[in-house]
Amino acid sequence: YKAKNPNVSVKFDVIPFADYLSKLTVQMSGNNPPDLGWVVENSAPALIDAGVLVDLKPTLDKTQGYNFAEYSQPAMGLWQRGSTVYGIPFSTSPFFIVYNKDLFAKAGTDTPDKLLAQGKWTWETLAQAAKAIQATGGGVYGFQPVDSFPYNANIIAPVIRAYGGDLWDATGTKCMLNADSSVKAMQLIHDMLFKDKSATPIGDKSDFYAGQVGMATAQLSRLAKLDKAPFKWDVIPLPSGPAGDSQMVGQAALGVFRSGKNQAAALDFAAFMTNAENTAKMSIYFPPARKSVFEAPAFLTSNPMVTAEQMKASVAVGIDKGKIVPVHTNFAKIELALKPVLDKTWLPGADVKAQMDEACKAIAPLLTP
Repeated sequence: YKAKNPNVSVKFDVIPFADYLSKLTVQMSGNNPPDLGWVVENSAPALIDAGVLVDLKPTLDKTQGYNFAEYSQPAMGLWQRGSTVYGIPFSTSPFFIVYNKDLFAKAGTDTPDKLLAQGKWTWETLAQAAKAIQATGGGVYGFQPVDSFPYNANIIAPVIRAYGGDLWDATGTKCMLNADSSVKAMQLIHDMLFKDKSATPIGDKSDFYAGQVGMATAQLSRLAKLDKAPFKWDVIPLPSGPAGDSQMVGQAALGVFRSGKNQAAALDFAAFMTNAENTAKMSIYFPPARKSVFEAPAFLTSNPMVTAEQMKASVAVGIDKGKIVPVHTNFAKIELALKPVLDKTWLPGADVKAQMDEACKAIAPLLTP
C-alpha cells in the first residue's frame, strides 16, 4: 500500500483482546479513535447503533476489481443494513465438530462422516453417539462443548437454532429462549449432562485434545493442539436439527471510525486490505468470507492440520452457510443477566422450561427497543 500511496503512512497498534473494547471506548470518548480498527461481532451492534462507524460501500463500489458481491451473504448479515456496510469481515471462523475416531471404533458406533453421508448427522444422533462412547467406560465422555465451561450463549445457540429457536428474535426485542423449540434443544443438552452423563460436566477437566472425549466443538485455530495427538481424528460440520442445518461462525471485521482524523485514507486502506489478493494473503491466519478465496485451492491447503477436503467440507461450508454467533446491542448486559439463570439450569433435576421462562424475564428489560 505504501508503494502505491507514498504520501500515506500506516501505523498498527496491537492491543490485548481483554483491553481492546475499553481502550477503544476511551479513545472515542476523547474524540481520538483510530482511523481504522478491528470490530468484534459482540460489540458491532452497539457501535453501529451509536453511529460511530462510516459506510464503506461507496468506497468499495468505486474500487476497481473489488467485487463486493462475492462476499458470503450470511457472513455479511451483521455488518450490512440495507445498502450500508459498516464493516468488512476479515475473519469468519466457523464452529464445527472434531471427533476421536479411535473412541468411535471402541464404541462400535457410526462415525459422524458416515451419519452425514446417510443424511442422519443431527444433534440427536450426536447425543446417541456420545452416550455410546461414554458407556465404554474408562472415564471418557462423549461430547465437550467449546472450552467445556460455561454452557453459555455461544454453546447453546447452534443447538437451539437447529431446533428452530434462538436466544432472541431477528429484531432483538423478543426473547425466544422459552419457545417450545428452544426448550427442546436445551432439554437435549440437559439430558446429555445429567441423564446420559455423556457431556463433560461443568468444571470437569476432561479434554478432547488429551484423548478423554469423543467429540468437541472447535474452530480452526484450536486444531493446533492436535499436532501430536496419539489418536486418529477428523472434522465434520455442526449437526442439523428438526429445523434443518444450523452452522455458526465467529467474526471480526475492519471498520472505519467516523471521528477519525484521516477518514478518506482509512476508507481506501480498508478497501485495499480486504481486496481479493490481500484477503488471500491473510487467509493463512483468518478464515475469509470471500467465496473466491475460501473456495480456492490455496486456502483449502493453507492449514497443515487439515486436508483440503476437510477444509472444504467443514470450514468452507461453515463460512458459506454459517449464521453469526448471538449478538445484540446490549449483549454484555444480557450475558450477565443470563449467567445466574443458566447456572441454575445446569443442575440435576432442573425444570428446563421453568428456567427458560426465568431467563426471558431476566433479559426482557434489555430487549426492549
